[in-house]
Amino acid sequence: MPENKLYFEDISEGDESPELSLEVTRTHIVKYAGAGGDFNPIHTDEAFATSIGLPSVFAMGLMQGGYLARALADWVGVGNVRLYKIRFTGQVWPGETIICKGKVARKYEQDGKKLVDCELSVVNHNGESKIAGTAVVALPSKE
Repeated sequence: MPENKLYFEDISEGDESPELSLEVTRTHIVKYAGAGGDFNPIHTDEAFATSIGLPSVFAMGLMQGGYLARALADWVGVGNVRLYKIRFTGQVWPGETIICKGKVARKYEQDGKKLVDCELSVVNHNGESKIAGTAVVALPSKE
């Protein structure tokens, strides 16, 4: 995948990223369990999940965190991300559509670098928060 060419001069505080939206399926969850080695039955075993009072299995937090990281990298360029922090705020259930979003919170120069602070979020199709996060990116200049 080619590196995104977003320049410091191209963005302003308040600008929003392109959104990444996808429906989370049980297949996504099982594939992520295999890739990440997280076979906790609350994520993969419906009978177990319901036996302990959950409505269903649910997605691993790091799965939607990975989708959010992908959305950020697609927006600013993976090599430009300097800091990425997330906090889980809600569970993602099979059949939910999640929307990964970003917004420029602050644009500044520090120690000769052109930096951008971003506010990040994952919400479901009803607007319920699933992840809140922040990132710092260093963007190249056109100059």
